[in-house]
Amino acid sequence: MRNIFALAVTLLGALAAIGQDHPSLPSSFRATTIHSQKGADIFVRSGGRGPAVVLLHGYAENSDSWAPLAADLMKDHSVVVPDLRGIGRSSKPESGYDKKTQAKDIRAVVTGLGYDRTFVVAHDIGNMVAYAYAAMYPDKVERLVVMDAPIPGIEPWNEIEAECRTYMCARLKLLLNPGVWQFNFHGYGPDAERLVAGRERIYFDRIWDDFTGDPSKPDEATRDFFAATYALPGGMRAGFAQFTAFSQDAKDNKIFEQTNLPMPVLAVGGEKSLGALQAVIMRHVATNVQEAVVVGSGHWLMEERPTETVALIRNFLDAGDKK
Repeated sequence: MRNIFALAVTLLGALAAIGQDHPSLPSSFRATTIHSQKGADIFVRSGGRGPAVVLLHGYAENSDSWAPLAADLMKDHSVVVPDLRGIGRSSKPESGYDKKTQAKDIRAVVTGLGYDRTFVVAHDIGNMVAYAYAAMYPDKVERLVVMDAPIPGIEPWNEIEAECRTYMCARLKLLLNPGVWQFNFHGYGPDAERLVAGRERIYFDRIWDDFTGDPSKPDEATRDFFAATYALPGGMRAGFAQFTAFSQDAKDNKIFEQTNLPMPVLAVGGEKSLGALQAVIMRHVATNVQEAVVVGSGHWLMEERPTETVALIRNFLDAGDKK
């Protein structure tokens, strides 16, 4: 126990020493931890004033990845940015990584901060949590934005080459769909954790490099920062658990899929990643889907094309505000 505590202190010190070149939410945001009745303590930061919008990050990142969007939206929105269960400064319980349970975590965050109906914006693994949230609480979501990731069980989840038109799209679907892996690394539990321990940056470099449209993005400071957050005790175990829950997610989503989402949905894909396929996916589960493709971007939209991506999201949310 003493060794684990010492490691945590060392890693937290390393995070502080990295500097401020990495993404960081506005310093004016208030930080708190909200207990979910599903057995997790969710670290969340919030700031701004106006209609509430919840931002749900993806894998290989944490809530700071939303820095460009949060800084823009806080001008006229109340921005709520949690770390997902097991990631960043949220707790890392042994279970509960299915996206239905994590949607309940997010509902606890929303109501715990005094909100009810919100906008929801998501990327990567966050898409999966956001879809479960919107399906479970359809009257609580004003508008939904999902960016560049498949949803377990929702077609074309089981198709690759026939639907993907870029190399990175096919690679991303291979990463996220355990059913088509020849080498299911994320399902190896403690063995995978042992292989990655102390080599988190090497492991994440492979993911960042495979799915970027710009080899310089994410930059070095950002990579160091995110890798260090996953190197905290229990971080990689919890990260892998996001993937091993996909079989349960697919079962849950097949039930959710029976009722279309009623809210407007913006489906955003990177041109060099999922592209228009993001909208194809969402049209299986929603009745009102707008399509957007960020030119020149791979999967890491906030790092690769922040200005264009923020503008797309801002315009979509503003249309809801005006209505």
